[in-house]
Amino acid sequence: MQAVYTLLIAIAIFAIYSIIVYLYQRKIVKTISEEEFRQGYRKAQLIDVREPNEFSAGHVLGARNIPLSQLKMRKGEIRSDKPVYLYCQNGMRSGRAAQFLHRKGYRQLSQLQGGFKKWSGKVKTKNS
Repeated sequence: MQAVYTLLIAIAIFAIYSIIVYLYQRKIVKTISEEEFRQGYRKAQLIDVREPNEFSAGHVLGARNIPLSQLKMRKGEIRSDKPVYLYCQNGMRSGRAAQFLHRKGYRQLSQLQGGFKKWSGKVKTKNS
């Protein structure tokens, strides 16, 4: 019975943590539809935070690949005075990237709703 209570407490803590992270992300990064993304991404810095192999397989035309795993080292490549449009495969990594950038002083952060898997616009692959 003790194990069941411990498991329930762990699940509750995880759920509370997940809700807090979700609410924090909503506060610091604007999640925008594909249509809004298309309207603004040419005036912004378009960053794909997926890993290089995912980027090579296909990415939004004009995007730069700065994987989440390298963001700490490469944040200097992103200007803080211009809007930053982020995307990943489904929205999880771009949210974490936005949290990191926000802590470093970036304020104009947007992410693609649903991520690259929902993108229906022009795509560039390594071969094209």
